[in-house]
Amino acid sequence: MTLEGTVPWPEDLAASYRRSGWWRGQALGTEIAAVARARPDSTALVDGTVRISYRSLLARADALATRLTDDLGLARGDRIVVQLPNGWEFAVLTLGCLRAGLVPVMALPAHRQHELAYLCQHSEARALAVPGVLRGFDHQDMAARLLGSSPALAYVLVAAPDVAPGHHDLAALCAEPASAVQPPAPPDPSDVAVFLLSGGTTGLPKLIARTHDDYSYNARASAQLCLMDERTVYLVTLPASHNFPLACPGLLGTWLSGGRVVMLASPEPATAFAAIEAEGVTITAAVPAVAQRWLAHAAEHGNAQLRTLAVLQVGGARLADEHARRVRPLLGATLQQVFGMAEGLLNYTRLDDPDEVICGTQGRPLSPGDEVRIVDADGRDLPDGEPGALLTRGPYTPRGYYLAPEQNIRAFTPDGWYASGDVVRRRPDGNLVVEGRDKDMINRGGEKISAEEVENLVYRMPGIAQAAAVAAPDADLGERVCLFVVPEPGATVTLAAIRDGMAAAGVARFKWPERLELMTALPVTKIGKLDKKALRDLLAAG
Repeated sequence: MTLEGTVPWPEDLAASYRRSGWWRGQALGTEIAAVARARPDSTALVDGTVRISYRSLLARADALATRLTDDLGLARGDRIVVQLPNGWEFAVLTLGCLRAGLVPVMALPAHRQHELAYLCQHSEARALAVPGVLRGFDHQDMAARLLGSSPALAYVLVAAPDVAPGHHDLAALCAEPASAVQPPAPPDPSDVAVFLLSGGTTGLPKLIARTHDDYSYNARASAQLCLMDERTVYLVTLPASHNFPLACPGLLGTWLSGGRVVMLASPEPATAFAAIEAEGVTITAAVPAVAQRWLAHAAEHGNAQLRTLAVLQVGGARLADEHARRVRPLLGATLQQVFGMAEGLLNYTRLDDPDEVICGTQGRPLSPGDEVRIVDADGRDLPDGEPGALLTRGPYTPRGYYLAPEQNIRAFTPDGWYASGDVVRRRPDGNLVVEGRDKDMINRGGEKISAEEVENLVYRMPGIAQAAAVAAPDADLGERVCLFVVPEPGATVTLAAIRDGMAAAGVARFKWPERLELMTALPVTKIGKLDKKALRDLLAAG
């Protein structure tokens, strides 16, 4: 059942993906259920003192699926906006939706009424799942207001001890049944399994429809590449609704491998390190800002708590080479750089790659079916070593956004190539190096400067905690390099010292920063990524 407003893969390509075995023709929830039945007594999920076996996980998910469909009247294909923090309720609700053919729309706990009203209305969601009071904000109260403004919205599911009248207790809906229940019929593998949100920093997010066929492959192939098995213990510290901790390989890939998922509300080093030690965590994922905090904590307190941690994945933005080289010495784990997008394409450094590849690239495509082009401004293919715009298509890269014809014209070519907005260069060995976003290329009098290159150079200098290079408007040259810096405590950072450092490193003069702005913190988006749009806005405002 193709959901109206989605863009299907061409049937000939879909058939080839099935012949290759990438698409297995099973619903994602059905695949996880098979693993659960094979390992019923193994621990599938840990959330603080809550420990749930695979038998209990499947029973809870199927009971939830039945309660949502039979008791509340939700039907296959109905959407549920999920705005839950990391916790067992998020995990059970996600699997329950996958079992019933309901479609979770993965919102963020940081979203507020502006974003959620749009998500509920655009997706025509029938239900909204929220926490109670989280970090001082009353999500139930906000949800009550949304009920009146979103025509299709009928139910609020609440993960909290105190559930307001008229709302539904999500923990009760997820309770293990007294006896076995018959789950709803599984969805078709070509149905939408989940709606992810686009990661753009401008405007409201677009909805990315991921099918059971493609998202199962996304998670399963990622888990195989990361050598996951029943001994894997995966720590979810990033917001679980993001593609990275959800399915790259994330909690879904861990379950498909028969491993254990540990949910954690905060990635702060002391909390995360304690959880790694207590649960014997073997793999986790972080964004660069989190990885830097972990490195600093380990440098001060040591890494004895991390003795089981074998792999630290870092993605969401490029990790500076200088920080990448510190991961193994300080954390004792193998770094795996992950460069990908909720729209599909995933690139990984392999666990057995040499350090030069692991620390200096952002990996190569996950699947032999991934197609990658690197093109210039006129759409012409560029040779290896030349930076250009990334285009991609493949067995887990959808062909368009949901109900977004205008955005689809801009983001997808007529023959299905997705223009990611990333500027990369491909090495002869196939690994990609991220040079930045297309808006991160600073055009100084016709000379194109990679902001990420400038930042990596600056990170080699003393006293730099965080750095961001952006284009400052200039009447003469069009743009000049402006550098925003957060100094390390007690450090003095000057433009002259940075330019001297550039000179000493033998960097071309046109790449040297010509303006320095010192900050106490750099702005970030709701998902924790550096917000360069906000920095450009600061410059535009003078």
